Amino acid sequence: MDVKKGYREVEDKARELGREVDGHDVGDDIGNAGDEIRKDLGNTGDDLRRGIDDAKRDAERQGDVPDDEPLTNDPYKDEPR
Repeated sequence: MDVKKGYREVEDKARELGREVDGHDVGDDIGNAGDEIRKDLGNTGDDLRRGIDDAKRDAERQGDVPDDEPLTNDPYKDEPR
């Protein structure tokens, strides 16, 4: 488990516990479901990014892509996210 996934798990559990302090209602279930979706999407994005980076690294090692040629034409690559 990487650090981001661990952090998301702890953050999720803390929110669930915070919602249970004042009792349980339907809004808590909706909030918990939203947190799970956000966490899963974040983890999926990290996994995809890691997979793309691995594929790029493998292609560069095999000589399929020259080092100076980008794999994508990303006009926003130098802008902060």
